[in-house]
Amino acid sequence: YKTNPAGLHKSVTCWRAKFMEAFFSHVLRGTIDVSSDRRLCDQRFSPLLHSSRHVRQLTICNMLQGATELVAEPNRRVLETLASSLHTLKFRHLLFSDVAAQQSLRQLLHQLIHHGAVSQVSLYSWPVPESALFILILTMSAGFWQPGPGGPPCRLCGEASRGRAPSRDEGSLLLGSRRPRRDAAERCAAALMASRRKSEAKQMPRAAPATRVTRRSAQESLTAGGTDLKRELHPPATSHEVPGTKRPTSALAATSSASSSTSSYKRAPASSAPQPKPLKRFKRAAGKKGARTRQGPGTESEDLYDFVFIVAGEKEDGEEMEIGEVACGALDGSDPSCLGLPALEASQRFRSISTLELFTVPLSTEAALTLCHLLSSWVSLESLTLSYNGLGSNIFRLLDSLRALSGQAGCRLRALHLSDLFSPLPILELTRAIVRALPLLRVLSIRVDHPSQRDNPGVPGNAGPPSHIIGDEEIPENCLEQLEMGFPRGAQPAPLLCSVLKASGSLQQLSLDSATFASPQDFGLVLQTLKEYNLALKRLSFHDMNLADCQSEVLFLLQNLTLQEITFSFCRLFEKRPAQFLPEMVAAMKGNSTLKGLRLPGNRLGGGRTLGRERGKGPGL
Repeated sequence: YKTNPAGLHKSVTCWRAKFMEAFFSHVLRGTIDVSSDRRLCDQRFSPLLHSSRHVRQLTICNMLQGATELVAEPNRRVLETLASSLHTLKFRHLLFSDVAAQQSLRQLLHQLIHHGAVSQVSLYSWPVPESALFILILTMSAGFWQPGPGGPPCRLCGEASRGRAPSRDEGSLLLGSRRPRRDAAERCAAALMASRRKSEAKQMPRAAPATRVTRRSAQESLTAGGTDLKRELHPPATSHEVPGTKRPTSALAATSSASSSTSSYKRAPASSAPQPKPLKRFKRAAGKKGARTRQGPGTESEDLYDFVFIVAGEKEDGEEMEIGEVACGALDGSDPSCLGLPALEASQRFRSISTLELFTVPLSTEAALTLCHLLSSWVSLESLTLSYNGLGSNIFRLLDSLRALSGQAGCRLRALHLSDLFSPLPILELTRAIVRALPLLRVLSIRVDHPSQRDNPGVPGNAGPPSHIIGDEEIPENCLEQLEMGFPRGAQPAPLLCSVLKASGSLQQLSLDSATFASPQDFGLVLQTLKEYNLALKRLSFHDMNLADCQSEVLFLLQNLTLQEITFSFCRLFEKRPAQFLPEMVAAMKGNSTLKGLRLPGNRLGGGRTLGRERGKGPGL
């Protein structure tokens, strides 16, 4: 198992199905040459069709290899089988793709998500996301579909659309016949698109005609192929509207709190991640799948160098400032280019996924606004994972969209996993804001690697967050059952953590990673809060915390009669007074009959010391 992830053999329930799933992926990508085996070349036998019923998870990599083959007419039965068997769709290391590949992916997602059983979409390691392709995946995952004029018609849509009434619990108000009133996020996204078109039009004559694919060319070609992404995101302006008329509202503009915090957004930077130059394309040979054409010596190595080492252009800072200025103007609705953009009204709403995961996918302001725009009415979403996406100030818009989603009837979001390098809010304030916005959340995992700028008031231009997000009022009671927090360096205010714990009476599992408190008394305050307010707590874990001076607090914790499992990993417990503290720890455990497990990895316990009682009568290590 050297090449497999740890614990893979434990998660696999049927090795035959696992083998058939891997066989399907290798045949689809061309890494297995079926022509070398006469049994696989038999016209009466289809390797893809034979193994498709065992596929539960499909991964699409690089330039969308396999999407065109799956939507081809000879593989129609393969796609129909996948629609009923496939549950997870993953994208890894995506690159810039051509129009045909994106159109094939569009049809594939429509078949697998809207008419299939796919419930989870995950994106991994996309250093420079292509805006058109990323928005396409998001909108299709959210259940929106608009058949393009150049694409083949869907035979399943004809049967499903006859007599089909929009479902209110899936956000039917998004597709109202009248134009919804735009909120701040919509106007900002419209201004960003207009600014992007303007800046890219200036650079088009200087761009290389054959070696680079820009976002502008991808968006134009996608529009020509019937996938106008702006048509799927923004409502069209009616010709009879005047500036003084008031337009009807809809669920798409349900994020009223976003418009109320317009002045606060102006202070925050509009773009948290600069848009680097587009990459050179990897070209595929016409013969064997997966091969790359070489147009000259060093071409392939240069492409790989550009992919690994992305050097930002000299004009990025200027372009980012220009986009930020336009975005701030759009929040006030002062930009006339915000009017007249097509919308989701022409789209149909189908089945959507329940789990969305974005791992190491940097989100530009345009992509973040699109995600927040869709999240505000994505009632079928049950689990959301945003890991190292560079949200920056867009975290405020995310909180607004989550608050709007929580107010929707039938909201099912119960798990949120959020991690990033930086955050404009300190982690405890961010946790309070999330718990306040999503009171029905069951699982919350949050991690910030570096301190917030608000922890350093001396930084110039360090503005505070919107007032409606951070407040001094008490947190209402929530349904949180599992809380995992990874802290950056620096002392954390214990009262803020205690306020979250007091409001989480149903908490059963708590994990604190790298938490630092100003004094042992603050740590004791947290433990006292757990004992008084979290009576349902069963599992408690501390990792990478200096508890050498908190031995009395540790003994107090071991006397908690509600805990069943406690973990102290790399907490330096026996760094001071090991000879005296160890007997005290053993005595405390002897008086606790509910404790079933105690784990002490990385605490310099030593091989000569033993801890515990007889087997079956006390906690084990």
